[in-house]
Amino acid sequence: MELSFSFIIPVYNRPEEIRELLDSLVDQSYEKHFEVVIVEDGSTVDSHDVVKSFGDRLNISYYQKPNSGPGDSRNYGMQRAKGNYFVVLDSDCILPPQYLVEAERSLLKEFVHCYGGPDAAHCTFTNVQKAINYAMTSVLTTGGIRGNKNSVGKFQPRSFNMGISKTAFEHVGGYGNIHPGEDPDLTIRIWNKGYDTKLIPEAFVYHKRRIDWNKFFIQVNKFGMVRPILNKWHPGTAKITYWFPTLFSAGSLLALLLIFFLIYWPIYVYLAFYLLIFLDALHKNKNLWVALLSIIAVSIQFFGYGYGFIKSTIRLNFSRRTPEELFPKLFF
Repeated sequence: MELSFSFIIPVYNRPEEIRELLDSLVDQSYEKHFEVVIVEDGSTVDSHDVVKSFGDRLNISYYQKPNSGPGDSRNYGMQRAKGNYFVVLDSDCILPPQYLVEAERSLLKEFVHCYGGPDAAHCTFTNVQKAINYAMTSVLTTGGIRGNKNSVGKFQPRSFNMGISKTAFEHVGGYGNIHPGEDPDLTIRIWNKGYDTKLIPEAFVYHKRRIDWNKFFIQVNKFGMVRPILNKWHPGTAKITYWFPTLFSAGSLLALLLIFFLIYWPIYVYLAFYLLIFLDALHKNKNLWVALLSIIAVSIQFFGYGYGFIKSTIRLNFSRRTPEELFPKLFF
């Protein structure tokens, strides 16, 4: 199969991020033709002028549409793309020059209809961005599900860096209307249609995640709320490990309470875990301040996700209403 790549990039009010991403696409060492499809998802600050400035350097298409969420915008872009293999990216990503070369090399060696790549922290990222990146990618926190080579089980690509063939897209029907959670939902439906997925470690991106601590809590809280919905839709994919953040958070509160009863060993267990986080983050980032901030990031991640997960689980199991009725803000 001869591969023809189309990058699919939805954008919402982020023209400067698109400029950085497009700059990295100009710098790709890939010598063959590829297409770039930008979908403006109802932005009030559009990227028209930025995209137009790249017209002589990239084969680029630009579409504007009413706001309908990232999943629907990706579908919109893929329906209009001319390639036979789509690379879906978030607008806050930057690609290393060898990205497309590595993706093609891996697909030609072992073709799959859907792949995912890891995310990494660029040297220009802020310390908070690096700490959040650590929390979202470390095997100690997420089990490596976002691109660690040692992750266990079938790899679930994430749509900040995801490739899908035109064949699989048309067969599965693209993304659903839930957000976040649209990417694992799509991956599960891809599996159900008999297609394989894989990780391409060399096809990584620098994922900026321009968020502060409050936005990070809101994000991971939504991740937690979405997971029980996905478990309900796809019961065969439910895992006991999804309960870990909730149990971790509840256990930490219990450990603090037991101090008043002069029972100290549970809090020592938590302190040992955070020490491990600190040392691992220090080893990976070579920065003392990032290592300290990583402790905050991991705490927000676990408490935010854990709270969202248990709240969603209780409401789904003790209500006759649909997920769309219970959590309207998670659906477009």
